[in-house]
Amino acid sequence: MARVKGGPASHQRKRKTRKQAEGFVGSRRATYVHAKQTVIRAGVYAFRDRRVRKRDFRSLWIVRINAAVRSEGLSYSQFINGLKKVGVELDRKVLADMAVNEPQAFGKIVGKAKEGLKKAA
Repeated sequence: MARVKGGPASHQRKRKTRKQAEGFVGSRRATYVHAKQTVIRAGVYAFRDRRVRKRDFRSLWIVRINAAVRSEGLSYSQFINGLKKVGVELDRKVLADMAVNEPQAFGKIVGKAKEGLKKAA
């Protein structure tokens, strides 16, 4: 039986892997076997970290909101509780952006949250 080397198809496959490995250092870019392993691992990290990025941003928003709310005399949990009681449905991304870029408007929202906490008490 004759030996089959794959020809153009295998060259194309290797070229595609090497293209994906551009920017890697040393044999991770140049050698096909190492490049293939590194490209697979990079894909796993990319898949995982697309989800981790969402977690990281949410925690960043919470930190920013907490810092802004503490200057108004509330804690983060009290603030969120007050917003829920008043019925304000702004997400944390918008609240964090307002806390950084529009402090006056954010102060009014904090006032609403305080009203909601007073009504409940």
